[in-house]
Amino acid sequence: MRAVHLTAYGNPIDGIEFVEIPEPPEPGANQVLVGVEFSPINPNDLSLARGTYALRPALPTVIGNEGVGRILGVGPGVKTVKTGDRVVLPLSSFAWRERMLIPGEGLFALPTQADPQQLAMLGINPPTAALLLSEFVSLKSGDWVVQNAANSGVGRWVIAFARVRGFRTVNIVRRTELVSELKTLGADAVLVDSPEVGRQIKEVVGQADVRLALDGVSGQSTGALAAALTMHGTVVAYSAMSGAPIAASPLDVIYKALTLRGFFMGHAEYVDKIPAAIKQATQMIDTGQVRIPVAASYPLKAIKDAVAHAQRGGKVLLDVAA
Repeated sequence: MRAVHLTAYGNPIDGIEFVEIPEPPEPGANQVLVGVEFSPINPNDLSLARGTYALRPALPTVIGNEGVGRILGVGPGVKTVKTGDRVVLPLSSFAWRERMLIPGEGLFALPTQADPQQLAMLGINPPTAALLLSEFVSLKSGDWVVQNAANSGVGRWVIAFARVRGFRTVNIVRRTELVSELKTLGADAVLVDSPEVGRQIKEVVGQADVRLALDGVSGQSTGALAAALTMHGTVVAYSAMSGAPIAASPLDVIYKALTLRGFFMGHAEYVDKIPAAIKQATQMIDTGQVRIPVAASYPLKAIKDAVAHAQRGGKVLLDVAA
């Protein structure tokens, strides 16, 4: 069957190959056989290919940290799903292949009418956003949250979950044309990044406290978030799109007693909290509350073109079943 192998760490385009691999066996006890439909190319997939991610499997290996598929067969003991159901693939189960065996535990059937491309993006960004809003600062209705990378998958889900929970968001983007789009999604304020963004944040929130800032960029952008926080505020770093070291004014950190935290969904303390976030996000997709723009989809055989596109920007999916 068709698959994608990572054969060498380094430049993802050089190290990733379209290959044929053996078919998986029939499902055993508490296992299901899944036909993979779509799988995104996420920043963590590219980090894994470069050798800079938390996981470093032995090579060659199939990779792909997220996806959606239909159940083709069910082993003894599986009670919650049946053949034909569409399911979210377990995190980091290496989905860039046509068919795979996965554990049946924890699986649930997805809505039949929902867009499978949107469902393919349920496993990482929605639970990340949900946990960023709940695990670091105790927020109440009406509180402000400020974030950069607001147009990213995580950023859009932060806006959506914040709206459901009654929080208000200040969202920093890099392009003017995104302002109205994110406001339609539910953003309370959208600012275009500039040297004036710190002053603009303060104009938006007025005298209100800002105790939580979400950082997906790092570099100088972290400093702008730290400057926007009030006493005892917390910056949570969950990604580093700029690739630059985190930078913030020591005076902000010292005089406002700020806290810097890191978030990685793979940490053990979050495992039991992920399924509920995915289920809530599934309902939000099914009802049309959230839709993540997809730039393009590619078949597995075009993996190098797909990775090149993903590195240029935009959400790229692998159409594994194509």
